[in-house]
Amino acid sequence: MQATHLVHATTRLVPRGTYGVLDVFGPTVEFLTLPGETDDGYCVMIGTVPPGLAVPLHSHPDPEDFFLLSGAIQALAQRGENIEWLNVKPGGFVHVPSGAKHAWRNTSSEPAVQLITTTANLGRFFQEIGRTATQEHFRRHQRPTIFSISHGWLRNTNTASAVRRRMHQSELISRSEWFAGPP
Repeated sequence: MQATHLVHATTRLVPRGTYGVLDVFGPTVEFLTLPGETDDGYCVMIGTVPPGLAVPLHSHPDPEDFFLLSGAIQALAQRGENIEWLNVKPGGFVHVPSGAKHAWRNTSSEPAVQLITTTANLGRFFQEIGRTATQEHFRRHQRPTIFSISHGWLRNTNTASAVRRRMHQSELISRSEWFAGPP
């Protein structure tokens, strides 16, 4: 008779910082469950978007769910032929289906902290592109980066029309098309 090894699932508390924090070009992610750790193939993270930073328009085949824990953030959503920034406050929940174009921006003076649930595949992507966040990252989080929006917000409706056209053409949008220059 061949011996079998049973793996026992264990309920556990995962303290903040267990898996470190990754800098993803300004915003950060902190894993609460690692990709591949769960049988269902999902991954749970805490995502933080510092004040004045944004995550540019993008899409991917993986669904994502965001629950805002603190701060305030705006989510760019496409609704039919229109795009609009949705104001999300603590307790707000945003579901991003597979393939949906979306973006985030933090126009507030406080970090926006979200609980994110997504696929293990997308979690592995963050592990690949992220780098370990250092104390320096947290000291300079308002420094302009390629995702910075500290000098302006989404431009007028002409730009919104250009964004809509590009969304339909599935092209990347440059920062200058997204955001106005200094006020």
